[in-house]
Amino acid sequence: MSEHIDTLDDLNKHIPLKEKLVRIHQVIKQSLPYVARIAISLYDPKTRILKTFIHSSDNNNPLPHYQAPIEEAPSLKAILDKKQPRIINNMLTFDDGSHEHMQRLGRSGYAASYTMPIFNDGDFLGFLFFNSTQTDVFDSKTLAQIDVFGHLISLMLIKELSTIRTLAAALKTASKITHLRDPETGSHLDRMSRYSRLIATALADKYSLEDDYIEHVFMFSPLHDIGKIGIPDEVLMKKGRLTEEERKLMRTHAMKGREIIDEILKEFGLEGFDYVEILRNITEFHHESVDGSGYPAGRRGSDIPLEARIVAVADVFDALTSKRCYKEAWTNEEAFAQLQKMAGETLDADCVQALLDNRDEVENIQRYFCENAYG
Repeated sequence: MSEHIDTLDDLNKHIPLKEKLVRIHQVIKQSLPYVARIAISLYDPKTRILKTFIHSSDNNNPLPHYQAPIEEAPSLKAILDKKQPRIINNMLTFDDGSHEHMQRLGRSGYAASYTMPIFNDGDFLGFLFFNSTQTDVFDSKTLAQIDVFGHLISLMLIKELSTIRTLAAALKTASKITHLRDPETGSHLDRMSRYSRLIATALADKYSLEDDYIEHVFMFSPLHDIGKIGIPDEVLMKKGRLTEEERKLMRTHAMKGREIIDEILKEFGLEGFDYVEILRNITEFHHESVDGSGYPAGRRGSDIPLEARIVAVADVFDALTSKRCYKEAWTNEEAFAQLQKMAGETLDADCVQALLDNRDEVENIQRYFCENAYG
């Protein structure tokens, strides 16, 4: 009996999706050394925006923190419309080269590309890119190999996204079963999650944040207040000021949220899920204050996880600019001024500045996800 070394054995290990992508790339390069980069972009169906997610090209990343409406990339839009892959064997002669993402790839030395759309049960999730440093390499024999790896990568991505959606659905179901309601609207969650992504993207260079971290902050931020399903209606839905005892009870939602997350992770067998600490930190620490006056642990400054500091600013800003039963909506300028007063005391100054520096994007998010008569 002869022995065989499984070149993809690392895929059986508990490692992040990006590391698995890198390992697959290493195997591909053994027979196709000119394939220099594999990358995944994700699609946001609510805003029709494509966003960079993960890649395998080490420090040579021509598209860090890049996003754009799919309409601004006609060739990619055509892939989606046709639901068929695209082959570009010479980027210099490709007629879509005027677009920014193609220019960046060309400047980084990529000469050809193969792009696969990623679908799950008919739902479009994003694109998978294979980039080459040589022209005219994506022939039928090469593509037959790459297609197999492409579908393997797609299945791994689908598994990761499905895990997050399963977790979110479980938490949402738990909320409904308890018949408890947080007065926040779906539009609030849409806005604040995108504010969170906006802040994280703006801080990426300073804090060396990867696109996969940014995307998980975006995906997990709507679950920040899940602990409120354990707060009684008479406190959660109260229109007037809370008493001191009611305020203490309300503050327990941060720890309750962490406990609920941990229990559901255990019950669904997801305790080893990648990036789960981002979710735990957002849930437990988004009410901490940089001056130590927050809860539940009274953490200060950088002892508060960055993802929690990001979500805190996004949540406060949207609360200020949203109408509630107990207050009218503040204008953006009023809310920005208030954030500046809170910066360095209760809110992280870098996170506040990141939002202030992107006012046009804030307004775009507000236009996309405005409140209506039903909230």
